Amino acid sequence: MTGERYDVAILGGGPGGYVAAIRAGQLGLKTALIEKDRVGGTCLHRGCIPTKALLETAEVLLLARRAGEFGVRLSEASLDLKSAMDRKDRVVKKNLMGTESLLKKNKVVTIKGEGRLEAKDRIEVTDAGGAKSEVAANAVVLATGSRVGALPMAPVDGTIVLSSDDILNLDRIPESLLVIGAGAVGVEFASIYHSFGSKVILVEKEPRLVPIEDQEISDALARSFTRQGMELLVGASIKNVRAEGDQAWSEVEVQGKVQRYHTERVLMAAGRKPNTENIGLESLGVQVERGFVRVNEMMETNVPGIYAIGDIVPGPALAHVASHEGRVAVEKIAGKDPHPVNYQAIPSCTYCHPQIASVGMTEAQARASGRAVKTGKFPFIANAKAGILGEGDGFVKAVSDATSGELLGVHIIGVLATEQIAESVVARHFEATALELAEVVHAHPTLSEATMEAMLATDGRPIHF
Repeated sequence: MTGERYDVAILGGGPGGYVAAIRAGQLGLKTALIEKDRVGGTCLHRGCIPTKALLETAEVLLLARRAGEFGVRLSEASLDLKSAMDRKDRVVKKNLMGTESLLKKNKVVTIKGEGRLEAKDRIEVTDAGGAKSEVAANAVVLATGSRVGALPMAPVDGTIVLSSDDILNLDRIPESLLVIGAGAVGVEFASIYHSFGSKVILVEKEPRLVPIEDQEISDALARSFTRQGMELLVGASIKNVRAEGDQAWSEVEVQGKVQRYHTERVLMAAGRKPNTENIGLESLGVQVERGFVRVNEMMETNVPGIYAIGDIVPGPALAHVASHEGRVAVEKIAGKDPHPVNYQAIPSCTYCHPQIASVGMTEAQARASGRAVKTGKFPFIANAKAGILGEGDGFVKAVSDATSGELLGVHIIGVLATEQIAESVVARHFEATALELAEVVHAHPTLSEATMEAMLATDGRPIHF
């Protein structure tokens, strides 16, 4: 035993766990944060932050190659991979230092080691040297996150067949890269390495790219990726991946025929799995379904005093969702009355080129719900700011209830889509109608005017198209 008893102990220091710890500290709770590696989790060290740093390098490279369009003369733009990787590492380090500083500022005790529930109010912690200790707390928040998924026919070896963790630290650009999975992770890395000079083959078992997005978004991304020069294999299944020397052979079944692809590297980007094994859930009777912990709207499990958040609970496996769930959990522990997470207003952002962002229902989901639906779409080619930026591809699509006018979903593909989605998330959260959002005055010239125009288009009256 450490000899101390905490108000709350949080197991896992990712974007759910560390945010929960900071909020608990703000509320005056005596807080312990248990993390086996570095605070920040996958998001900071192997996910959101490093990938977006490399994507920004890719965007700058693409813009530099187009500098002549803007009347700027440059010598030929080229990639310095080592400098790009060093910058990525500096961005991660700066965010890590900021997170550690915030934890100290809020008097959170950080304990390094691997934790396991021994009782509903006790966690056994094993440090790197094998020494064990116990942390006692009145409440426990489980925030152990997720790990990279795997397919038995495409075993990751970390050298030829790479995980999304491995590919962040390459020392050279592969001449060719086959990417398995065209969800957010797959299309982001496809964008990065295509921009860096790899010949990219993108394989997706579903009949379209980014299958959770609206059909029109998937179609637009496929057109863009094809124009950029990527090879897309949708409705395709991986049969076998075999490393051979310093390269890989992949067998892919497409439309009933098996095709063989020879590439320098293969990236496994086919999902993630929750880290719920070996943390003591079974012995305490915590309910788990298909690997996910069951919780109520306050993030509490069936065992009083034990909460769970983030990728280990059902719902969108997104850093910002985990953070919000962490705030809800510790505010409940502190005796507050937090508003539960509104899962109908969660922004989904994919940072490929072009960017994708969405909130709420797709058109297909809205129609499947039995509603009468109206849609409105506005292209960036008709938006003045997009023209100024030289980024006319893409559009904003709004989905609304034809009877009530309620805004059901918004889907964007194009320049800075991930920044543009915010106002639509607010509108969806407060159950605004499409025309109520249209009546908000939008500054000119801005990209956000495209959202306003899409809302007007649901009523058949866009101004500039």
